[in-house]
Amino acid sequence: MRKLFSLMMLLLLTGCTVMAPQVERDAQRDAGLAIQEVYEQALPTLSEDKQRHFAQRLYRLTGEQRWRPLNRAYGERLMVRLEEDIAGLAEPGYAATRNRAIVADYSQRTAKQRARRAMLGEWGEIAFARSLLFRLVQAEYHDLLPAIEDHQRALDYQAEVDWAAFLTDPSVIEVYAAQVANYAYFLHQLGVMDLRREVEAAFRRHYPPERVAELDDAEYRNWLYGLTHFVIADSRYYQRKVNPEVHAWVLEALEREAVGIMTRATADIQAEVALAFQLAGRDDHPLVGRVREALVAAVDPASGIIPSPSGEKGLAGGEHRNVLAIMVLRWPGHLYPGPDLSDGVGQR
Repeated sequence: MRKLFSLMMLLLLTGCTVMAPQVERDAQRDAGLAIQEVYEQALPTLSEDKQRHFAQRLYRLTGEQRWRPLNRAYGERLMVRLEEDIAGLAEPGYAATRNRAIVADYSQRTAKQRARRAMLGEWGEIAFARSLLFRLVQAEYHDLLPAIEDHQRALDYQAEVDWAAFLTDPSVIEVYAAQVANYAYFLHQLGVMDLRREVEAAFRRHYPPERVAELDDAEYRNWLYGLTHFVIADSRYYQRKVNPEVHAWVLEALEREAVGIMTRATADIQAEVALAFQLAGRDDHPLVGRVREALVAAVDPASGIIPSPSGEKGLAGGEHRNVLAIMVLRWPGHLYPGPDLSDGVGQR
């Protein structure tokens, strides 16, 4: 009888041990849903770009059709802007004029923004080219490119830009690491050129392991953002999983920096670190668990969202940070591409 009682107690304790992580994960998912509810209620008050950013990621996370209208509205706006630029490219001097306007209008509120504005101003028409590139890849993500008349003109223009020099330049990587990774993958996904390996090599030369420990906080965060975006861009921004072998160097670097990530990185970056592992099929990695715990602990009880490092609780300013947290906390293990907007958007 004593042996039977001991066996029953062992089974009970083992069951509790197995159940505890699941209870914690359920609580974390609930925390993600609570943040999502705050933003859903406030979504109509946010800018169109914030609405697009939020709805795009929630669709790719859940596949729920209720997110399609906001994505469709974005698709309509995207088509109009692309058609304007593509028509403009047929006129001499159009790209240069647009480039000057973009640089002039670039925000100078923070030191990082001022550095980026100065950098973009030194690279000819690159400010216009990268703006156009973003919209082209967004159209491709939503299956809209075929509906855009003369879109090949824009792709041909991209092929003439000296992207290789820009994306591998150390001074560019220093202030624009995440975008450098993005643009390399965007160009490949559009079939313009494949600079992925060259950009990876330039990034790794600029940030060798022995240099990382010497980076100040701003440079350290730029490096982390760049690392994560090699994975995020390859996933077509949360539309598919990635091959972990291709990005083993990224995951290994993040593993080495676990302490720094949890002590020096902002909530935005911590979330993107977790997403890099999740996109690589490593949702069970201990660092993902630590980030989840940190994100839940960071939620402000009064506002229901994760504030900025300075304590700012504005919904608009915190949208990027909080939608990333929602994705990490609610991670389903399956992603939804698109949405495909070709069935109606842009039908003239």
